[in-house]
Amino acid sequence: MSEQATELPSSGSTLGTIHHLDDHRPAPGPVPADLTKVPAPRRARSRVVLTGRTLRKAVTREHARTAAALAVRHGSYVVGGTRIVVRRAWDGRTGARYERMLRAAEATGNYEVAAEWEERLHRFRADRHKRRMDLLASPEKVVKGAAYGAAGSVGTLILIGIALAVANKNPGDVVTPLMAFVDLIRLLVTITTVVWGPAVAAAPWVALLGVWAVGRQRGAAPAWALPVNTRGEDAGAPITPSIVVTALRDLGIAPLRTAIKDMGDAGAAMLGPIRIAGCGVEVDVTLPSGVSTNEIQAKRRKLAENLARHEHEVFITIPTAARTVRLWIADSGALDEPIGPSPLTNDETFAANYKTGKAPWGQDLRGDAATLSLYQRHLLITGLSNQGKTAALRALALWLALDKTVEFRVADLKGAGDWAMFDGLATVVIQGPTDDHVIDATKMLEGGVTEMEQRLQSPPGTVHPPLVLLVDEAQVAFMCPAVDDEKRPYGGSKATSRYFMAARKIHNQGRAVNVTLWQGTQDPTDQNLPKLVREGAHTRASLALGTESQARMALGDKAVDGGAAPNLLRPGLDKGTVVVASDGITIPAGQASITVRTHYIDTDTAALIATRAKTARAGVISLHNLDAGRVHDPLADIANILGDAPRLHTQEVLKRLTQLDPAVYGKWTFVDLKRVLDGTGAEAYKSDGRMVIGRERVARFLANRDGDGSASAAE
Repeated sequence: MSEQATELPSSGSTLGTIHHLDDHRPAPGPVPADLTKVPAPRRARSRVVLTGRTLRKAVTREHARTAAALAVRHGSYVVGGTRIVVRRAWDGRTGARYERMLRAAEATGNYEVAAEWEERLHRFRADRHKRRMDLLASPEKVVKGAAYGAAGSVGTLILIGIALAVANKNPGDVVTPLMAFVDLIRLLVTITTVVWGPAVAAAPWVALLGVWAVGRQRGAAPAWALPVNTRGEDAGAPITPSIVVTALRDLGIAPLRTAIKDMGDAGAAMLGPIRIAGCGVEVDVTLPSGVSTNEIQAKRRKLAENLARHEHEVFITIPTAARTVRLWIADSGALDEPIGPSPLTNDETFAANYKTGKAPWGQDLRGDAATLSLYQRHLLITGLSNQGKTAALRALALWLALDKTVEFRVADLKGAGDWAMFDGLATVVIQGPTDDHVIDATKMLEGGVTEMEQRLQSPPGTVHPPLVLLVDEAQVAFMCPAVDDEKRPYGGSKATSRYFMAARKIHNQGRAVNVTLWQGTQDPTDQNLPKLVREGAHTRASLALGTESQARMALGDKAVDGGAAPNLLRPGLDKGTVVVASDGITIPAGQASITVRTHYIDTDTAALIATRAKTARAGVISLHNLDAGRVHDPLADIANILGDAPRLHTQEVLKRLTQLDPAVYGKWTFVDLKRVLDGTGAEAYKSDGRMVIGRERVARFLANRDGDGSASAAE
């Protein structure tokens, strides 16, 4: 074989040599000029032709796909409908249904139900045997019955003919009824002869149409072959046993799928009754051996999608029964609808009782009223920012404020006015996010500790009025960097932290003497919500959170392991929805938490409720500054705490002085009070058998004292 070499023209450098190994080809020659260029019109026509062909192919392919889907769909309707009808007929004539249910009950280990189905199968077979024995004797009975019926009919017609002949005086009328009956039979035979042929010809088509209709109703066709506008029709469909079993089967848990397959079509034997529960349904599922409840909980999203629901519309909890999960499935879109208003806004006569009453907080997922007892329970509520934490906490405080025996001391470390309506209702109201406000909030808690310790030293049997110390946005206090004169930090979680230690002391002993601590915080971490503080709360509630670890901080491991999942609530969409772990609220047996959709009370309405609470109390002067370093004038302080009240019991005066400044007045006794008032003309006196201090007497002394001071200064 010869070898040719062709040199490529160089454009500044040699690119290389091409060696042709095929010597049969003619040597390359010049290319005709008319072939080097295609006219523009021809190129345009080529593109048009190519585009037209492409579109034609696409349209043809789409038509073919549609035609194929149509053929498969309707063919599947016929085949599937036939299978369903045959299955129904077979189940009706045999014990197949009972045998399937028996196998399913045995597969789930429910032998009591298995015995019941076995008894039903025995009764069915006995009844079927009796029917068959009756059928063997039926020909003789049919022949005898036909003979008796024919003789009776002929006799009846002859009797009618005789009566007719007598009436018409015509003997020929005796056979008239009999001949009329013969004519009727001839007419029926004629009609049958005419109709029989078309009926026989149409019967297969009618049967085909019937099984097609059954298949279409049951959707017996592949999903890809169904019409596009009907493929999603199951979204929000009513929950049936077959839907639940199919959803469980398709979770991707191999032992569960195998067990359901072994049960045949009777996998619904795993299910308890499907009960209406509020805006949804509830069903208990007994899992087969080899499937654990936490495997189902871990598949919540997939289970919800298999049930044609959103993830937040399916809740999985663990009841008391072993190997059982309880599914609560909401009606599609029901949880996006608001609940009704709080009873506090509808009934102006609504009253509260700290010891025996329960706050109307909202509704559970079943639609039942969710009420919470606050008696001697420390409370913690947390969640992400702007999810309704303050509104949920404030709703509880507003209800309890309607019990005039309860004293509130409030520190709002956000200072946006959410708690402004408690000014004049709470004896202490602190509002603001600065370090100074945290210092005041800390002193407020320390004052509560002082009062708690005094109550603990009271004689046995002493009844103490409720005192609620409420701190909203408590994470600001825990994160505060300020230190006092002794270099002790106000924030933090160490034993030297003043706020932390005050909270711990109240958690440890406060409930015994009706001193409780309520805290609201957001986005919990170990830094802004120490473990010892969060675990000291008896009632723990959480709105939407970001992670499961935060959910465990908010509610505890037991609640989360039992199905509580505030981290699965939708931020922004589930505002005001809280997951609660507390013995103060009714929780279904076997569950560790409950989900509550709280009533929303806006700020204006909250102010109206607070006004109702204020009218039931004597004038309360709210303190806004707990600066312990200032110089005190005891008589001026007494006048301040008396406010608009004409008189106060000496015990109440001592109590309010302690609230004003625990460091100065925390250890005062009646002797100290008497020492200050002696010689002023404002000494304590008896009213209705109890010692009181009058506002007018104290004011008169202060006015005279200040007037004397002014005169002396002028001289």
